[in-house]
Amino acid sequence: MSLKRMEPAMTSHSLPTDPLEDPAAFAARHPRLRHAPATSRNREPIREALADLLPERPCTVLEIASGSGEHALWMARHLPQVTWTPSEATAEGVAAIGEWLAHCPDLADRVRPPVLIDAARPPWQGEPADAVFVANLTHIAPWSATLGLIAGAASRLARGGILLIYGPFNESGSFTGPGNAAFDASLRKQDPDWGLRDREAIDAAAMARGLSVEARRVMPADNRLLVYRCGAS
Repeated sequence: MSLKRMEPAMTSHSLPTDPLEDPAAFAARHPRLRHAPATSRNREPIREALADLLPERPCTVLEIASGSGEHALWMARHLPQVTWTPSEATAEGVAAIGEWLAHCPDLADRVRPPVLIDAARPPWQGEPADAVFVANLTHIAPWSATLGLIAGAASRLARGGILLIYGPFNESGSFTGPGNAAFDASLRKQDPDWGLRDREAIDAAAMARGLSVEARRVMPADNRLLVYRCGAS
């Protein structure tokens, strides 16, 4: 008999049970779930930035264009003061978020049921929020969606609240890296109304809605987190 220690065979019981530990693997075992690979790559840098920017007191975040809803779950799990409301523009999208939420019952008290919101069609009904967050929307939608996002956020933010826009942007009319230049070209081939937006144009649109521009955060992979504040705190 070999003296080498025998390792237990991998069984379904030894697979990770936390859906957020390995979302790709979990979604592969649950065909009804949508998985957005980018969320696994950017969720920690975004969480770190939000930990600095959001109030330490209990606060509310409205997320626009939540996609799969994985950001909502990760942020609520690791930012215990936050109550997060995800949203999508279609009933199908709202249902997809609900599928993920159903697998995380421990977060049911801090991730609210997803709501139907079209970023391009403000104003959005609902109570004031301490923050409005959106990731990777502005470059895969017409410019009108960005303008709607800003108008909708301005109408929903509590006084002193912040609008947070994550994604790739141009600065001073130039790409921030060669990867973004190639990405922009591929987007415009898919739809001429898509493409990376100039940060300064977004700043101007935010100021036109009464929001003040705060220091942006430089994020990994040539991304940025743009920060706008509603009134005085």
